[in-house]
Amino acid sequence: MFDRLRSHVMARIELTEEQFAESTRFFIPRHLRRKEFLLRAGDTGRYIAFVNRGCLRSYTIDKKGVEHVVQFAIEEWWIADLYSFLTDEPATYYIDALEDSEVLLLDRPSQEELCATLPAYERFFRLLLERNYIANHRRIAATLSLTAEERYLFFMKTYPQFVERLPQHQIASYLGITPESLSRIRRKLMQKS
Repeated sequence: MFDRLRSHVMARIELTEEQFAESTRFFIPRHLRRKEFLLRAGDTGRYIAFVNRGCLRSYTIDKKGVEHVVQFAIEEWWIADLYSFLTDEPATYYIDALEDSEVLLLDRPSQEELCATLPAYERFFRLLLERNYIANHRRIAATLSLTAEERYLFFMKTYPQFVERLPQHQIASYLGITPESLSRIRRKLMQKS
């Protein structure tokens, strides 16, 4: 159950096997069926989730009922509504499973106790936040400055593991375009190659 988390954590910080084993008591294993929610907008985001198996997404729904995907998370990725998690304010995002999934949940009090018990985890979570900031910054810059085709090419280069795994309409939502536009872009790129 904790093998993926172990390799993920140990690749970023130094812990003994005993220290890692001690840290597992802070995580709550949970299975999610496809389309099952981990979080709904308006609820408080109590957990950050490490994806052990499967695929989740974070998204908003606009006033017209259109979903806008903010993030995907597959094995060894983390997902949460960080604003809600850190402030205890209502979540703005929905998080659900795109596939049957297995996650390891960590709530805020447990995260604090984990960092107090094993201070190396402070560095681990700082590194995660830095990576999250960089990814969000790159996403904003791409959204503001790239064409739809360039955004798709950037997505394919940055996240090749998602291109075959995710439905086209989910990728289109992430890119901020319609599935029809994405089909045209893909057709055009296939004709070029």
